[in-house]
Parts: sequence; C-alpha cells; structure tokens
Amino acid sequence: MTSRARREASTTAPAERARELALSLLTRAPRSVAELRARLISKDVDPTVADEVIARYLEVGLLDDAGLASAIARTRHAERGLAPRAIAQELRRRGFAEHHIAAALEPLTSEVHTDTARELAAKRWARNSTAAPDARVRRTVSHLARKGYPVSLAFALVRDLQRADSEADGNEEGASWRPS
Repeated sequence: MTSRARREASTTAPAERARELALSLLTRAPRSVAELRARLISKDVDPTVADEVIARYLEVGLLDDAGLASAIARTRHAERGLAPRAIAQELRRRGFAEHHIAAALEPLTSEVHTDTARELAAKRWARNSTAAPDARVRRTVSHLARKGYPVSLAFALVRDLQRADSEADGNEEGASWRPS
C-alpha cells in the first residue's frame, strides 16, 4: 500500500473508502460485479466491506451485470464481428454469471451470426483478391477463426465465394466471346 493510500485509509472509515473507490472505478468504465469486487480487494478493501458496497450498488442500480453483458455482446458483434463463442469467452473472463451470458447471447441467433460471418468472409476474400488461391483461402478462414467462428462454417463460406468467383469468371468469358 502506498503512503497516500495509508493516510487515506487511516482518516476514512473502511466502508466510506470502499464506496469512494467503487464510484471512482465505475466512473472510469462500467464493470461487472466480479471485476469490481476483485479491484476493491486488490486495493486492500476487506472482502466483507466490498460485498456490502456491491450489494448496495446492485440495489440502487449502479451495477447491472445483465445489462452490461448485453451491451458488451451487442457491441462486440456489431463493431468487431465476433462470434457468440468469442463473446461468451470474453464475458466469462470478465466474471459474468452463465445466465447473464446466455441472456446476452440470445439475440445472436445462428442466422444472424452466419450472416455476419458471410459479410466478414466476403470482405476478406475481396481484400485478398491478388493473393494466390491457397493463401486467399487460408487468410479468409483464419480471419473467421480468430473472430470465433467454427472452421466448418468458414470453409463452407469460402467454398461459396470460390464458386461465385468461378461462375463470374465463366460469365465474363462467355459474355466476351461471340461466334463469328
């Protein structure tokens, strides 16, 4: 503990110090109950006092794991294109309860996440249009895998993109060829 923290701890009641720390942490960024508890304990707050502060903040609505988990799931999917599997992994790492994770992922149906994977694959496929065919496949599949999509889905989408490319190439050749 730093000398400043010791001075503050000696002049402030433990519960008041815990409330101030919790408000300071929540002002910087929204946190799950587990994250806030871990941070308070790491700042030398007694676990019992931390639990009391957290219970009060849950009661008044300053902490809402269900809402925060839903917001994280929506933004990670919409902004980063992450698959539900990757989002669930992040939520577990951040200490959310399984029922909050399940509720947060409920709007991400298989149809929604397949459509997102299709869009990501098409963008990556187009971006790598000058690469060798095997490199193009590898790069697109690995991009989707890093986003948390199943490899089987990634390969199926790449096969569709390859098929679309070969049909487009066939149509272009056929359109330019004219009988004499």
